[in-house]
Amino acid sequence: MKYENIVLEKKEYVFLKRLLNVTGYYKDQNTKDSLKKLSGELTSAIIYDNESMPEDVIRFNSLVTVKSGTWETQFQLVIPTDRDISANKISILAPMGSAVMGYAEGDSVIWNFPNGAKELQITSVKQAEKPIDIDVLL
Repeated sequence: MKYENIVLEKKEYVFLKRLLNVTGYYKDQNTKDSLKKLSGELTSAIIYDNESMPEDVIRFNSLVTVKSGTWETQFQLVIPTDRDISANKISILAPMGSAVMGYAEGDSVIWNFPNGAKELQITSVKQAEKPIDIDVLL
């Protein structure tokens, strides 16, 4: 892991904590497990101001490419209300989204998905031209 712990922007961290506080109602065990793991990672997260955030760290609205074996996919990590699978917009609360939040380009993560544990290699992270306005959500 490039930064030893996940890295989060301060306001995104606060918003994510709020989201996780109200997600105990999921029936799907994989989603519950994924969110529990992310919640645990928040306890040791490295927190930065927006101006200091490293460009290679996955955050809200980041464009991410991950690879596992011969399989590769690209998606945008978004808040739950903006999710749209047909447009490759994955919610932070989905197992794939919670698996990569706060990780950096070049990192690999092992996460439990519905079809079993997979190692994901993060091959590319690009920040959206227009970042999310967290102040509106808080």
